[in-house]
Amino acid sequence: MKRLIRHRFRRAFLLVEVMLAVAIFAVAVLALAKSVEAMLNAQILKDEDEKVRRFLDSKMMEIEAGAVPLSDSTTEEIKGWLPEMRLKTMRTPLKRKNEKGVKLTGLYMVTLDLTWLSNNEKMERSLSFYIYPRQR
Repeated sequence: MKRLIRHRFRRAFLLVEVMLAVAIFAVAVLALAKSVEAMLNAQILKDEDEKVRRFLDSKMMEIEAGAVPLSDSTTEEIKGWLPEMRLKTMRTPLKRKNEKGVKLTGLYMVTLDLTWLSNNEKMERSLSFYIYPRQR
């Protein structure tokens, strides 16, 4: 009789060990899934950031080359890049003097503010640079 009880106790203990091992395995799989999800989200943000940087660089080059007429402040919606992407361009004249104290005219600081929607969260990036328009 005691032998039968010991045998059942060992089987029950084995069942508890197996259930504990399965629970530990399940927790490990869930942790792995969370880390993969975080990695994918980070990759998406990296790709979006790269697109935005490329867009701002190309816009800056267009402005520096004089291909885009520049006014004091404009806002435009950009289609085809990222959802709800808007570009605000601001031009402010700089009041600077050269080493002889002569006032420099025609020198501007241009600020490009770009906003877009990423995972229902508003993101933004800004780029500021100086420009001296070519005299034509």
